[in-house]
Amino acid sequence: MLKIKHLVPLLFILLASKASVAQLGFSHEIGIIAGPTAFKSDFGERLDLETNAGNSGIGIGLVHYINFAYRADCNCYTTDNFFNDHFKLRTEISWNRAKLEHIGEWVDASRTSIDADRLRAHNGVSNNLDIGMQLEYFPLSIRSFQAYAYKLAPFVSFGAHYVSYNPQVSTSFGTGDSTNLNNFYAPWSAGNLPEPIDVNSGTTWSIVSSIGVRYKISPVADLMLDLRGQYYFSDWIDGLNHKLESNKHNDWLVWLNFGYIYYLD
Repeated sequence: MLKIKHLVPLLFILLASKASVAQLGFSHEIGIIAGPTAFKSDFGERLDLETNAGNSGIGIGLVHYINFAYRADCNCYTTDNFFNDHFKLRTEISWNRAKLEHIGEWVDASRTSIDADRLRAHNGVSNNLDIGMQLEYFPLSIRSFQAYAYKLAPFVSFGAHYVSYNPQVSTSFGTGDSTNLNNFYAPWSAGNLPEPIDVNSGTTWSIVSSIGVRYKISPVADLMLDLRGQYYFSDWIDGLNHKLESNKHNDWLVWLNFGYIYYLD
């Protein structure tokens, strides 16, 4: 079960910061996002295209924006400066899940070794709950976009998310016992390596960056397309952490999401 309790203190801080910003009169936007994900983990080789495309899943989230270009308390634009006209602050709560398996040459049908059988029998699930903030930069004027000077508004963003992860691991090899390392790929446990399988829940930080575009469909609503990269400060997001040269880096995620954004005031 996801450890939502770990996110409560951070959520309280975010809500408190929003309340303080709201007192300044800035306007707000809310929205929903969803789309396919590709999870880059210790399953398969990191640079293998088939692995990267095959270990996919889904993500969904709720987003909130602080719009510095417009004041809700007076129905007027804010002081015309560069920051107010080109930046928005985005807060997000999201969840993503992906099924994981070993794909590629090491599990090809031509490989008949016991270790190839172990890899084919090994499956996993990444299951993550995020909360965090991103600062979005719009090269074009936010005021002009809201005034229909153009319908497309590209943006880039950067921020940080706090993550509660709850991986799942299973195997159909041997006894089917996922706590028995003899049922998993032997080289992972060779030498002085730590135990490579751990399905305990945990928390970590991640950095998030994205590029996207908004399309205005009405004075109070936009459609959004957003391509995100998310790098976790942990290699246990998928429940597997081995130190072989083929894949010894932390886990990360690519998410293409589609969104609907509504202007509250």
